[in-house]
Amino acid sequence: MHTRGVHLTPFIAVDGISFGISPAELIARLGPPERVERSKVALTAHDYGHSIYRFQDGGRLEEVTRRAPVLHLGALAIPFSALAGFVEAQDDDFFERAGFVVSPRFGFAFVPDEPDWVTALARHCVPTWRAL
Repeated sequence: MHTRGVHLTPFIAVDGISFGISPAELIARLGPPERVERSKVALTAHDYGHSIYRFQDGGRLEEVTRRAPVLHLGALAIPFSALAGFVEAQDDDFFERAGFVVSPRFGFAFVPDEPDWVTALARHCVPTWRAL
């Protein structure tokens, strides 16, 4: 399941898990995470090994990071190796921060020269990334 890629509905869901999910609902759906850690940016990360879900203290899901050898956006299937070119061609508002390419149009961030991890963002997170 985890090597087929990631299905992203920008700002709505990642692999069928809604950005509206609470930490308790996530645990009910996926079981307990391997680790729960506090990040440097004051988010609580539920690490399942194959994916990391980061929540605000109030329980709002901010980011989901998953391995994405292929990123599925609707009918499109973009290999990770082609993702930077896709974003440059399809998102006039893209920007780079701290080594990440960030796509406000499609709601994700990634490091092109690293392994194929993609971070899906809640809509309200884009300005925070832009301000880094």
